[in-house]
Amino acid sequence: MNRVTRRAFIGTSLGALASAWAVPTFVRAEGANEKIGLAIIGVRGRGGEHIDAFLSDPRVRILYIVDADEKVGQGRVEQIFKAKGFRPKFVRDLREALDDKAVDAISTATPNHWHALCGVWAMQAGKDAYIEKPICHDIAEGAALVAAAKKYKRICQVGTQCRSNPAIREAMAFLHSGGIGEVKFARGLCYKRRKSIGPKGDYPIPPEVDFNLWSGPAPYTTPRCTRPNFHYDWHWQRLYGNGDLGNQGPHQTDIARWGLGINSHPISVISYGGRLGYQAERNDDNYVDAGDTANTEVSIYDYGDKCIVFETRGLSVANSADEEINFFFQGIAENKIGVIFYGSDGYLVQRTYTHCVAYDKNKKPIKEFKGAGNHFANFIDACLSRNPKDLNSDAWEGHLSAAISHLGNISYYLGENNKVSPEEAKRVLANVKSLDDNIATLERTLRHLVDNGVDLKKYPISMGPLLKFDPEKEIFPDSPEATALTTREYRPPFVCPTADKV
Repeated sequence: MNRVTRRAFIGTSLGALASAWAVPTFVRAEGANEKIGLAIIGVRGRGGEHIDAFLSDPRVRILYIVDADEKVGQGRVEQIFKAKGFRPKFVRDLREALDDKAVDAISTATPNHWHALCGVWAMQAGKDAYIEKPICHDIAEGAALVAAAKKYKRICQVGTQCRSNPAIREAMAFLHSGGIGEVKFARGLCYKRRKSIGPKGDYPIPPEVDFNLWSGPAPYTTPRCTRPNFHYDWHWQRLYGNGDLGNQGPHQTDIARWGLGINSHPISVISYGGRLGYQAERNDDNYVDAGDTANTEVSIYDYGDKCIVFETRGLSVANSADEEINFFFQGIAENKIGVIFYGSDGYLVQRTYTHCVAYDKNKKPIKEFKGAGNHFANFIDACLSRNPKDLNSDAWEGHLSAAISHLGNISYYLGENNKVSPEEAKRVLANVKSLDDNIATLERTLRHLVDNGVDLKKYPISMGPLLKFDPEKEIFPDSPEATALTTREYRPPFVCPTADKV
C-alpha cells in the first residue's frame, strides 16, 4: 500500500478543530442506577490500572476485556470476577466490543501504534474514549482524533493524568497569576534509567498472542519478533512506540505547554542524541541493541516568543554533575522526571506528578503544591454530563502535547546518520534560536554520556536538521521528507483515516 495521502484539509485552519464542540444529543439510558458500559482494551500493564480505577467507580460496569494476548486478557477477567463477582466478556478483537450497543465507552492502554485507531473506531461507533498518552503514534493520527471527537460529538479524554492532580493544577494557576513573574521558557526532563532491551535478533511470538491483531496498523513483520521481550519493549522500536520522548515525554511536555499558555504547535524543532552507551554496559563494542529509538535525546522547540527544551536520558544519572537540576530534584537520586519553569522572578519545578515547588530568584522555596486527583473519574463525569468542556485533558490538548514528541523524533530520525563531533554540534547549535543556553545543555549532555562510558569519538551523537513547521497545515514547508513522517503506511483493514475522512 502506498503512503497514506496527505490530508485534503491541509491549508485550512487546524485551530477550528479546537473550537467549542456542540453539546451531543446522545444521553445515557433512563434510570438513576444505569451504569456506563465499558470495554477496556489492552490490559497487560497500564491497562491493569485502568481496570482498578474503573472497578472502584460505582457509575461504571466493565463489560469487555479486549487484548490480543488471550492469557493476559483471561487473567484480567478472573481478577475482576474475584474482586466484583462478575466476569466481563473477553474478546481479542475490539470490533466485537464496538458492535455491542451496551458498550457506551472504551478505555485503551494498548501499544502506541493502536491508540488512535482505537479512539477513531470507538467514536465512529458512538462510544466515548479514554486514550492513553501519547494520544497517537504520529501527528496525522492526532488530528484525526480531534476531528472525530468533534464530528461524532464524543467525549475523548487523554491519559495525561497530571491535568487532574491538584498539585499541578494549583501550581499552574500560581504560575499564570504571575507567581514567578514573566515565564517564557520551560525545560522538561526524562532522566529515567532504561537498560538495554537485549540484542537484536529473531525471536518467536508468544503462542497466546494473535500477532495479526497485535500488529494492527503497523507492518506485519512476519510471525517473528526482533526483541527478546515481546511485551513493553515495543516502546523502543519506532514501528510501535516513540521512545521515551513519546512515552514519558507527553506528561512533561503537556505541563510545560500548559504552564507557558501555549495552544499551538511550535514553528521549528531540532533534536540531537542517539541510542548510546549499551556497548559500554555490555563491554562489547559490537553489541547491537534491539531498540531503534534514542535513549539520549535533546529537542529544542521554538514557539516564537516562547521556548520548550526536552531532555531524555536513559543512562544512569545517579552521579550527574548537573548542579542546578540536582538542586531542584534534591533527594531524588536516580530518575529525575519533571519540568522546570524559568521566570523573571523565580522558578517553578514540577518534581513529581503530585508535588511542585516554587522558588525565588535566589532559589529559596516560597510555595509548595501537593495532591493527587482522579483522571478516570473526570472522564466519567464528562461522559455523564455530555459536556466536553468538563474534561481536564481533551483530544486537542493530547494532540498538541503528543505532537511535541513526534516533531522531536522526526528531526532525530532524519539526522540519525549525521554523526557529529562535539565541536561540530556546538557550531550547529550556536545558530539555533532558543531561550536556553544551547551550548551549556549540549555540554551537560555530552558529559553525561562520557560519565557513562561512551567514547564520543567511536560513538558520536547524531544531529538532526533544524526543521521549520507550519502549525496550521501541520506540514514541514521546506522538507517533504519530514512531512512524510507525520503519517505512516497502514495495513488494511487497520487504516486510521485522515482528519477529513473520519
